Amino acid sequence: MPEISITQQQVKLYMSYRKNNSQVKSAAKVGISERSARRIEKGERQSQHQPRKYRTRKDPFNGLFEKHLVPLLKLNPELQPITLLDVLADKAPDQFDASHLRTLQRRVKRWRVQEGPEQEVIFLQHHTPGDMGISDYTWMNKLNITLNGNEFKHKIYHYRLVYSGWTYVQITLGGESFESLSSGLQNAFWRSGGVPVSHRTDSLSAAFKNHSEKTLLTERYAKLCKYYGVSATRNNKGVAHENGAIESAHGHLKRKIDQQLMLRGHRDFSNLADYETFINLIVAKINRQCKTRFEQEKPHLQALPNRRTNDFSDLHVKVSSSSTITVKRVLYTVPSRLVGAALLIHIYDDRLALFHGHEVTLTLPRLYAQGSIRVRCIDYRHVIHSLAKKPNAFRNSLLRDDLIPDGDFTLIWQQLMQDGLCDIDCRYMVDLLVLADNYDCESALGRYVLTALEQGSRLSIKQCRDVFGPDNIEIPWLVSQQHSLTSYDCLIGELHG
Repeated sequence: MPEISITQQQVKLYMSYRKNNSQVKSAAKVGISERSARRIEKGERQSQHQPRKYRTRKDPFNGLFEKHLVPLLKLNPELQPITLLDVLADKAPDQFDASHLRTLQRRVKRWRVQEGPEQEVIFLQHHTPGDMGISDYTWMNKLNITLNGNEFKHKIYHYRLVYSGWTYVQITLGGESFESLSSGLQNAFWRSGGVPVSHRTDSLSAAFKNHSEKTLLTERYAKLCKYYGVSATRNNKGVAHENGAIESAHGHLKRKIDQQLMLRGHRDFSNLADYETFINLIVAKINRQCKTRFEQEKPHLQALPNRRTNDFSDLHVKVSSSSTITVKRVLYTVPSRLVGAALLIHIYDDRLALFHGHEVTLTLPRLYAQGSIRVRCIDYRHVIHSLAKKPNAFRNSLLRDDLIPDGDFTLIWQQLMQDGLCDIDCRYMVDLLVLADNYDCESALGRYVLTALEQGSRLSIKQCRDVFGPDNIEIPWLVSQQHSLTSYDCLIGELHG
């Protein structure tokens, strides 16, 4: 009686049973003999199917693949089968169509495996605790985040400890500047509680002098690394996978954020602070998942210094007669009391701190110039009281449109300009802005005046002041004491001896 062959399925089933059972029991469950079981484990069982050495159907390419396509693949191995199919269609008209694409794909794949060029190999690395932290920036625009309905284009600074995967993320409003790198890196060091032996980035212009053939650090980045006792390294230019510990983490982080946005139901945030809180909650979940390895890594991190170092750059400016300053190609207004004053500005990634002497006089949000487009950061509150003394200057002011707040006040100005621009309209707008500043009622005042204009009437400044001004003006009761003339005579006598 011929022997019944053991199928591949029986072999797989036997090996699965063998993990938790004896050889005899596993063979009995599968329905094979103990001898067959021993042969399987020794690797002596031969496959019942021998490799086929003949074709089951005629080769549709009939030698054309070797004649026309192999030379092309040797010259350009990245050629795709869909492109090669067009070549065959030109060489042999009416013989090939889309139905041959799948066959050609298999043939090209087999050629690449057997005769194709050598491919780049990714070598898995063994990382030691506390050895390396890695930083990079990535765009978040594809997530379509909006702030109060407005598109929010931005990057994030992403720091990661390579061994444990502990992560720190910070929203970056500008580019990959030294201010954002220094701020993000220091925040990450202090948040993690220590400093790794080395810090790796790609070829950031804020960190490396990329026009030099040698690996040279910028002066500020070199001082930052020396202060924290960390060694600066970078990956080779154009070899992104050398930063794989952070590049792949970019994708994981973005997917997590995208999934949470889907659960949230919308991608709009009322302000930047809400969006930052949303990101921080996601990062906290990531860090909880790697808590065990992070606790193992913490003792190997270097100690932090006693305090942080500078994460800003300095600039000395003098306030112009128009109460403005220019910082990084952006025009800012400042309070008119500072006209002519010399200021020291600390330029952070997200703000400007203005010093007069050793005291902070003012803090402004930082804006970034967009190529050749002029950018201004104008606050009417800084200059409106000076403008109120000469309201006709508003008419032709270079800052006129920037002085008008967005929203209802912009619509009010459009209503006033419908019949042409006149001095009365300029005075009216200036007086409205003075009221908005004096009584801190910009939003309510703008809505009140605009509603009246849309109904065909213009409210007077007195009417607006009556509505938004204080109801009662309290005059303090002053108690004075009249001295006697005798005491005055005594004072004069003492002065003259």
